[in-house]
Amino acid sequence: MLRTVVLKLRLDIQWLQDDYSTGIGTTVVACCRNPSSAESLKNLQGQYPDLVDVVQLDVTDEAAIQRAAQHVHNVHASRLELLINCSGILSPTGRGETRLKDVTLKGLEETLAVNTLGPLMMAKHFSQHLMAGAGTIGHQTDDPKQHHAAVLVNMSARVGSIRDNELGGWYSYRMSKSALNMATKNLSIELGRGKRKVICVALHPGTVNTDLSRPYHKNVPEGSLFSPTHSVNYLLTIIDKLSITDTGKYYAWNGTEIPY
Repeated sequence: MLRTVVLKLRLDIQWLQDDYSTGIGTTVVACCRNPSSAESLKNLQGQYPDLVDVVQLDVTDEAAIQRAAQHVHNVHASRLELLINCSGILSPTGRGETRLKDVTLKGLEETLAVNTLGPLMMAKHFSQHLMAGAGTIGHQTDDPKQHHAAVLVNMSARVGSIRDNELGGWYSYRMSKSALNMATKNLSIELGRGKRKVICVALHPGTVNTDLSRPYHKNVPEGSLFSPTHSVNYLLTIIDKLSITDTGKYYAWNGTEIPY
């Protein structure tokens, strides 16, 4: 059986190797804006040519999303087991707005386009492939009528929680993640109907050592700054345990549910 995973995330290659050794082939379709300059992805593809397929995709370009979905249809038999949407920017300037006077319409539009609208368009064009999945990701319930075909993950953030917001600031980023959470909830309802159900969840990866969080590393408590691999291992543990009863929920990296 071929399992196809579409993502914009640095997956732990050890997970792929372990899975591949079981005889269930996992193809990762790794999407990025400029494959020709994505040296890390090219190296990964060169090292694991049977596991990694690098595809051009800009989540702010619906035509590019359609082309990527068509590529999955043409090359990977249309079946998709897991979709991870993790495109994200803090803001176009790279820093969150701490005061209202820092907020600009252009900044809000660009942040929402990448963090919210892009993932929703991904769901729109890849949902038919998710519904064709074989349900090999996650945990199936005992009730055959509640079995799922695939899993859709939207990478959110704790600061997207309205109830948890006690500090304010970061207007565009907070708003974009709150809106993404609402999109995830909506998707869980629509894609939870019928026989070909898709689990839809929002995940908070923790504070990860990436360019997005780098300006704020000095404020992160010791032991709370995760490497990408460390964070991914936590997230994959959650994903592996998901069942249809979890759809529509919002989880932190440690498996605790975050209030919307």
